[in-house]
Amino acid sequence: MPSTDALADYHRKRDFRRTAEPRGTTGRRGQPEPTFVVQIHDAGAMHFDFRLEVDGVLKSWAVPKGPSADPHDKRLAMPTEDHPLDYADFEGVIAEGEYGGGTVIIWDEGTYHSLATDRRGREVPFADALRDGHASFCLHGGKLRGGYALTRTRSGRDGQRESWLLVKRNDRHASSHHATEPRRARSARTGRTLKRVAADAAAEDRSSAG
Repeated sequence: MPSTDALADYHRKRDFRRTAEPRGTTGRRGQPEPTFVVQIHDAGAMHFDFRLEVDGVLKSWAVPKGPSADPHDKRLAMPTEDHPLDYADFEGVIAEGEYGGGTVIIWDEGTYHSLATDRRGREVPFADALRDGHASFCLHGGKLRGGYALTRTRSGRDGQRESWLLVKRNDRHASSHHATEPRRARSARTGRTLKRVAADAAAEDRSSAG
């Protein structure tokens, strides 16, 4: 189970009386390898949320243009607060006025394994690699496959916001394919679009009120 401190920012930003997002009470998800999820989030600015299971939480980055399978694309990735592991199952609508208000769908999901090594090529813990500012990994998803790397490009000191780049490795899974236009994308779980998820949530609210 993640520690209270690890999810303090997550809990502080949310009113769980108004949002269906999970509080975060689960431990490891049970797969032999850690999990990842990519969610499309139609909030104030449309973006993709890229999340990796690390030390009992989902380390998270907002990726405005979404992950790319093209090694030439350097995708800006802005770190956000750690999320609970059961957030990987969340798909629905965050109420207007709440933090991150808008519609969320699960665009891709799967497992990953670390490729993180030190300068001598020795394996290092993935969390340590992230703290040092560069972590390589291999994704096993429905859409995203093969090697990727996250590299910190701005530390967040002196009042600046920390920033990273998410880049595809040049391997057999590399291609010129780009992320689907978000409004046309379909959920990896349910096949629904953002518009359909929002419509279903509105219909459910009307039924409950009714």
